[in-house]
Amino acid sequence: MPYTQAMNQKRSLAPARIRLHAEQALSRAAGAPLLGGNTADLLIDAAAHFDAWLAAIRGARHRVLLENYIIRDDDVGRAFRDALIECAERGVFVAVVYDWLGCKGQSRDSFWTPLRAAGGQVRAFNPPQFGRPLGWISRDHRKLLVVDGVHGFLSGVCISQKWLGDPAHGVAPWRDTGVALRGPAVAELENAFAESWASIGLPLPALPSPMADPIAGAVTLRVIATQPATAGMYRLDQLIAAMARKTLWLTDAYFVGVAPYMQALAAAARDGVDVRLLVPGSSDIPVVAGMSRSGYRPLLKAGIRVFEWNGSMLHAKTAVSDGQWARVGSSNLNLASWVSNREIDVAVEDVDFARRMAEQYERDLGHATEIVLAPHRGRRADHIQRQPGGARRPQRMGGSSGRAAAGALRLANTFGAALTDRRVLGDTTTSPLVIGTLVLAAFAVVAIVWPAIIGWPLGLLSAWFALNLGAHAWRLRQRFLRRQAEYDDTDQSS
Repeated sequence: MPYTQAMNQKRSLAPARIRLHAEQALSRAAGAPLLGGNTADLLIDAAAHFDAWLAAIRGARHRVLLENYIIRDDDVGRAFRDALIECAERGVFVAVVYDWLGCKGQSRDSFWTPLRAAGGQVRAFNPPQFGRPLGWISRDHRKLLVVDGVHGFLSGVCISQKWLGDPAHGVAPWRDTGVALRGPAVAELENAFAESWASIGLPLPALPSPMADPIAGAVTLRVIATQPATAGMYRLDQLIAAMARKTLWLTDAYFVGVAPYMQALAAAARDGVDVRLLVPGSSDIPVVAGMSRSGYRPLLKAGIRVFEWNGSMLHAKTAVSDGQWARVGSSNLNLASWVSNREIDVAVEDVDFARRMAEQYERDLGHATEIVLAPHRGRRADHIQRQPGGARRPQRMGGSSGRAAAGALRLANTFGAALTDRRVLGDTTTSPLVIGTLVLAAFAVVAIVWPAIIGWPLGLLSAWFALNLGAHAWRLRQRFLRRQAEYDDTDQSS
């Protein structure tokens, strides 16, 4: 074969090889294979979610599997419970997993008594257990529904009236995103639920095969069901940041970026990738919002565009990259989701789905304010800056003139944000330090003046941890002795 022909053949095979290697890398990072033959429909905001979820539950014929971080005892929660009761009463198998901590103060165990009486099964994930002093850290943060093995849903939406807002008091609905699936991916959702169910008690009974043709469409995707300490979603997020060539648009409710991920985003932006981050402007967890804002400056300096949502609460967790890859689910861009929690996400590799995600993202930016860095100013009054061409810029004014100018600048920033949907980034580092200083100072005063107020709780907490650690050590010892006895019996019989 001539040299030129051989080189042309290698070049023609190169894209296929690159695609194969990328697919292999994504599968290994996420711990999830690429599945074809699916349909994937976007669900925007809670009203669309609740309508679709309730319609699927009310049409169930064989089984309903529901897993959600928060199921609240309010009008929405009771509507879901009543729909599940109706299913159970007509012989449909109903299984529900809710997170104990997520539902603390939202609903009590007695909320589920009518469903249990109708034959449904309900389990709480990870309530406090003696012998596991730090076990409460791991939470089930999934929002998952599977009906009859045919209809699958995953999202960031919890089952609560809060997501619908409060029109009577002018509170807009929360902004959230989910997806409705059909096809082979639904079996993966069922497997994820079955694993959660078995981690709490006895496994699910054998489930009949789906009633519909498993091939439902042409969408390829991965179902990423992360568990504590697996970090599959973290590895995938890192890999996508490294592989993005043109765009990487992120939406996150509780962004607290760790250094490696922040560096991956910054590296992409410096390589010319259009990296954008959309986060809440006002959060239901203000402490997390403050931590998120403290990380804006290095992102902005790297060329990443940061936007804050102007509505009541932005709770979506999404990503879309290069017009062909998108992610939707329950995982936030923080360590709790990446390392500690059970999460469920779908990574879709489909041009049409990515286009719809990108269009929704641009609509969302129409309701957001961009955060920008202030123009560079010298640190000292006598610092001289030069304009292009060598001309000297005026020095900063001092005294009352400087204060007046600063006040005018703040006023201009306020009006500018209203007119241009941009806001200059203020001081995001001092506030957390001041709060920490005040809290520690108050703690020190109480410890010195009223030591018993500090001593008794610390003593009780130490005793609690000592009892739990001792119980855990005893259980491990008993488990070791049982295994040793089984090994000895096997050795003697052989």
